[in-house]
Amino acid sequence: MKRVEIIANQSIEEDLFDNLKRKNLLGHYTKIPGVMGVGNSGPRMGDHIWPEENFILIIYCEESEAEEIRKAVEEVKTFFPDEGIKVF
Repeated sequence: MKRVEIIANQSIEEDLFDNLKRKNLLGHYTKIPGVMGVGNSGPRMGDHIWPEENFILIIYCEESEAEEIRKAVEEVKTFFPDEGIKVF
């Protein structure tokens, strides 16, 4: 069993969910909305200076499915290279 964590800008949430659903990779999950922090893509603080926020998606799955999830996230990342998408 693997735990996959995806941290991404809320602006790409719909695209990410669509891609995971299309590939049948989004069964059971936990989504934490409104996540603030600073990463390689810059601050996401949800305030008037840094208005964007992130979300965290947590998925428990088999190892083979975890690899497919990573590939699906990387696909979305190619369309949004500056939005901040990380998978752990």
